[in-house]
Amino acid sequence: MKIIYKISCLLVLLNLAACKKYTDITPKGSLLVESTKDFYDLVSLPNRAYPITNFQYLVDDMWIRESYVIGARKSLDVVHFTFDETENRVNLISSSTFYNQAYKYINRWNTIISLVDASKGENNLKELAKAEAKVYRAFDHFLLVNTYAKAFDPATAATDGGICIMDKYDLEAQPAKSSVKEVYDFIQKDIDEALPYLQDKPADPYHPSLAFGWAFKAKIHLFKREYAQAREAALKSLSYNDQIFDLVAYTKQGGPNVVPVPAANNPEVLSYMYMTGVTEMNFAYTCIISPELRNLFGSNDARFNLFFNTTSTSLLDAGSGTAYFSIGYTKFFYPTVGMKTTEVYLVLAEAYARENKLTEAIATLNKIREKRIISGTVTLTVPVTVKEAMNLIIEERRKELLFGFNRFFDLKRFNLEADYAKTVTRLFPIVNKTVPQQTYTLKPNSRLYIIPFAQDVLKKNPSLKLNTDEIIPF
Repeated sequence: MKIIYKISCLLVLLNLAACKKYTDITPKGSLLVESTKDFYDLVSLPNRAYPITNFQYLVDDMWIRESYVIGARKSLDVVHFTFDETENRVNLISSSTFYNQAYKYINRWNTIISLVDASKGENNLKELAKAEAKVYRAFDHFLLVNTYAKAFDPATAATDGGICIMDKYDLEAQPAKSSVKEVYDFIQKDIDEALPYLQDKPADPYHPSLAFGWAFKAKIHLFKREYAQAREAALKSLSYNDQIFDLVAYTKQGGPNVVPVPAANNPEVLSYMYMTGVTEMNFAYTCIISPELRNLFGSNDARFNLFFNTTSTSLLDAGSGTAYFSIGYTKFFYPTVGMKTTEVYLVLAEAYARENKLTEAIATLNKIREKRIISGTVTLTVPVTVKEAMNLIIEERRKELLFGFNRFFDLKRFNLEADYAKTVTRLFPIVNKTVPQQTYTLKPNSRLYIIPFAQDVLKKNPSLKLNTDEIIPF
């Protein structure tokens, strides 16, 4: 049976309208999708982008130039950077590229899952195509629920408002919003159904591998506080890929300006996804890190010394103590949104620590540090308490998992635990002396951590309710 799709419907897959309905677009051509191989090839989607602009300043690791705040209109960036809870943010979010992109990708995966069985081809390739699409569908739901809902709390997840689950190819679907628990159950089901069919070495790096599948499973268990399962899944992932790129040796070679390391040459990478696209690090001057994170790196960390600039007067506020990522993607590929092996080590270290296996936790952490710290204290000693070990792991996560979603998601999940909750403070401005300096505070239970659905979403699906106490202005 020949299955013909409009390019606009299959490749662009239309923009999602609040989990309710898609709009039609006049096609520029058609694409014949006939064989199972055609569907399998659709899983490979280079340049997947997940813009973080809706929440990038709600973390203690990121900073903004002072001229973008002082005297500027009250944009979402300004509201989030100054931790302003008085503003009704729905007024400032007419649409969300991240939200629409994620659901567009989900509909692509649903197209494959729903229709591949009717195509011409081998059954094993059909199962592989569905498995890979399910892993990616789970990944996109994970990003959405952790952005627009409360972090997973075992005590309240069943009643906490989540997001719409899109589980089938249906342009007329009108699903209701699911709870956080229901979304996580759906994610785990997709992953568990996919793992038996994934491959160790897929056809190309844009297909999910077994190492990625198990790494993602480990991450889900970690976020659900299922630490034994997280440990087992992390070890399974590392059995397929346990490589850590040696930045200490790389420093001795001269670094990215002498020895370029493009994406294909970085063995840590488990998945290729981006904040804006494959070339995003060419524009990384927009990724300014805070004085707090810069100080956390210290002076002997190759992750900072190799990649960050602290002196540019055209891209930084001189004297602010900030820094920006200054190495283009062709010189060194640095994963931002996709997973990498060092994140799996960090998941494993945390799982060990939560189980009070502190020796194993710190030994795992030291495997990363041995490839990151140039001099001084390279290997950490085993602390006495779980809390001390966890603090070391949290610090290492901040330094290793830069940009993207990781710190935002981490703050949300750790803020649910008294031992690790953090009140973020921001002294601003640092350089400008014409306006009073203030201390801005982001409390662990702030509603700002839950991003409200955008106006276009809410207008097209009136039954969709916010997960915050903000007001819909229509």
